[in-house]
Amino acid sequence: MTPLRANTPARAGPAERRLQGGRWRAVLAIAGPGLISASAGNDAGGIATYASAGSEFVYRTLFFMVVVTIAYVAVQEMTARLAVHTGKGLAALIREQFPLRWTALAMTCFAVANVGLVVTEFAGIGAAFELFGVSRYIAVPLAAVAIWILVVGGSYRHAERIFLLLSLVFVTYPVAMILGHPDWTLVGSSTVLPHFEGSKAFVLLGVALVGTTITPYIQLYEAGALVDRGVGPAEYGRVRLDAIGGAIVSDVVSMCIIVATGAAIGGSGVLTSAAEAAKALRPVAGSLAELLFGLGLLGASALAAAVVPLSTAYALAEAVGVERSVSRTFREAPVFLGVFTAQIVVGALVVLLPGNLIELIVNTQVLEGLITPVTLAFVFVLACRREVLGEAVNGRLGRAVGAVSVVGVGALSLLLVVLAFLGWFGVG
Repeated sequence: MTPLRANTPARAGPAERRLQGGRWRAVLAIAGPGLISASAGNDAGGIATYASAGSEFVYRTLFFMVVVTIAYVAVQEMTARLAVHTGKGLAALIREQFPLRWTALAMTCFAVANVGLVVTEFAGIGAAFELFGVSRYIAVPLAAVAIWILVVGGSYRHAERIFLLLSLVFVTYPVAMILGHPDWTLVGSSTVLPHFEGSKAFVLLGVALVGTTITPYIQLYEAGALVDRGVGPAEYGRVRLDAIGGAIVSDVVSMCIIVATGAAIGGSGVLTSAAEAAKALRPVAGSLAELLFGLGLLGASALAAAVVPLSTAYALAEAVGVERSVSRTFREAPVFLGVFTAQIVVGALVVLLPGNLIELIVNTQVLEGLITPVTLAFVFVLACRREVLGEAVNGRLGRAVGAVSVVGVGALSLLLVVLAFLGWFGVG
């Protein structure tokens, strides 16, 4: 028998090829909740807030975004670890591990924030269609019905892929960033060196950036989706990669949005329309910038318009201990699907009221930022409890990063509240 050369790989036989193919299919089957939830974070609220950061403060929020990304990676990983090792969503764990009053507080925060977010997602859908010349009064009701049918009708898994495909349009922001010829020295220094301002406007936007990045619904959805898929501890390595990778990729795109917008319209002040946000894509698409931006905004908003109400439905159904799954019928899961339906209806109706959609979207992200410390605190405490995670409990590094994240985000939110309070008395 002729020996194989050392640098000649052996060919896989049929059985080995089937095994390798099975492994790749397993990876693709597991990968998803982290990437989907993180991608959903770059929704209408995210895009408007990141674009506003570039428009108002050019590149000065980039270092802040690096810090936020570290916290985001930490909370996404802890959330995935809790779901995989316990087989329970966040709401169920909170109900089991904390007193009833704390559970009620958590659920109230989740519900209030998420209903506001559903409104912003439909606002994003309306803004996208207005770029195409279609009135929001026609587009939003049709979109609401379509999203409801996709989820309740059991075809949501296929819709996920379509929405994600449309959302990939925003991958053009890195290209737009490069073609926009920003001041790379300033971009670099703004990314690695702290650039903070003591103004209320900067703090307000900082809280909005936290709220739109480390959004509570993202953690609720990620945990609920992992439990729904039945992912166990044996797959944790893949799930961890999905969670961390999704968070990093999402925030890299977010920072590209800031740089691209800063290069295109930086220093022009607060955004007032989706058309202004689309200007950052002109180096890539030219006169088609609005069309390209509109497609991406539509995909991101539609994905989040399904994910956000699903996360609330997961949380409330888990909190009361009833059936929750997108594969169930209304008769089998009335609370879960009823909560989902109610949010779709409320979100669509509110957007049909007159008002500035961009201002509504950014203000909702500020609300998210005020509620985010509550979510972080619950996730951090749960991930530090050995009776919950056993040997998978937070180590020293996890405890340190988690504690700094909770305290830092909480302090920023408190600062905004103090500034708002002083503003009522004409101070600051």
